Formats: sequence, C-alpha cells, structure tokens
Amino acid sequence: MKSAVAIRHIAFEDLGIFEPVLEEFGYRIRYLDPGLLGSDALEALDVDSPELMVILGAPIGANDEAMYPFLAAELDAIRHRLDSGRPLLGICLGAQLIARALGGRVFPMPEKEIGFADLSLTREGQEGPLRHIGNPDTVLHWHGDMFETPPGATRLAYSHPCAHQAFAVGKHVLGLQFHLEVDPAHIEPWLIGHAAELAAAEVDPVALREQAKRFGPGLKQRGQQVFREWLAAAEAAQGIE
Repeated sequence: MKSAVAIRHIAFEDLGIFEPVLEEFGYRIRYLDPGLLGSDALEALDVDSPELMVILGAPIGANDEAMYPFLAAELDAIRHRLDSGRPLLGICLGAQLIARALGGRVFPMPEKEIGFADLSLTREGQEGPLRHIGNPDTVLHWHGDMFETPPGATRLAYSHPCAHQAFAVGKHVLGLQFHLEVDPAHIEPWLIGHAAELAAAEVDPVALREQAKRFGPGLKQRGQQVFREWLAAAEAAQGIE
C-alpha cells in the first residue's frame, strides 16, 4: 500500500475532501502533528520513502520560526523532500513554507483574505488540473500572508487582493494558497477554531456558513477533480503505481 504523510498543525485543518481521493488511490494516511510531537519528530522523519507528502495550513506565519522553533525543522524536511523529487503538496502555510524552501519570499498582505470569493487562473493554470475549478470561480480563502512564486516555479492562479495563489514545479510539486481541501459541509470547526481571527477581521461567521452551504457541493466535486488529476500526474511522473 502507498503511503501519504500529512504534516498537520491544527486538528481541524486536515486533508478534508482529499482524504477519500487518497483512499481511492490506495494510500495509507499518516498525520504528523509537530506542535504536539516537537522538532525531534520532524528531524527524524523519513521524507524520502512516502509516495506523497502534504504540508497543511495553520494560523501562524511561515517566517515565525523564532516563535515556533519546529518550523525550522519543518523547512529542513521540506527541503529534503524537494531534493528527493517525490510528490509534494502544500496548502496555505504549507505552500508558503515550500515557497520559502525554494527561495521565494512570504510577506503580509495589506488585509486578510477570508471567505468564499473568486480565484482566477493564469494561462498555465488553465492548462493543468486547476482548470476544473473554473476561471474565475469561487474558492475558500483564509490567509493574511502571501507567498511570492518562487524561482523555478510556475504561477498558476491569482485573486484581486493576492497576486500569487498557486504555483507548480514540474508535475510533482503543487502549492495552493487557498483552501481547496476544506469540506464546506464541515466548516463549523473552522468558524469556532478561528473565531477570534474572524472577529478581528470583521468577518461574519453566519455569512461564511451560508456561503459554505451555497457553494459547497459544487466546490467539493471540483476540488476532488483537481486533486485526483494532479495526484495521477504526479504519480505517473515519478513512476509510482
């Protein structure tokens, strides 16, 4: 059975709608929680063997290793994974950390982008798996920082407030600033867990809940199509069966 390791920073920010696709592809999923296990677990992690590695999101910054020392070990693990050439997916903080590992900058936006809003695709984005989203189409945004598309990567998507929303390196590395993995039917833990952030940003959780109901079914289907196609291409490029 194939193996997927997902580095998860907060319990409810998990693989979401991607998990059934991984099961469909015959993966055994292992979550690693560095906030609970500490830097030692990341330093000891075998980053070469798993067929897939996923770095998930968190309400901390990609430049915050002085406050959260495990991030330094996580960056090292990402660099080693990149060197291995094996499939790597990053979402939100995960994409920002991959961008940093590749030499790109991560910096604060003028204001946070939170909620269901449009995403537009570059020409290259329209030619790959992200085309299933539509152009433009509605996705869930939830971030206050933005990565710069790193050297050697291809910019795939953007939104009005965020010029860099997705990038790829070949067929085996994908970074997504937006949260395509979230199951809109299970948005409530996000509304509770990030209640203070929503209040500070003056985002109405009632409106977010209603948006999740309205956009959820179609977004879930399109998100799984994107992930299914990317995973199949990444496997084929690496000779994974």
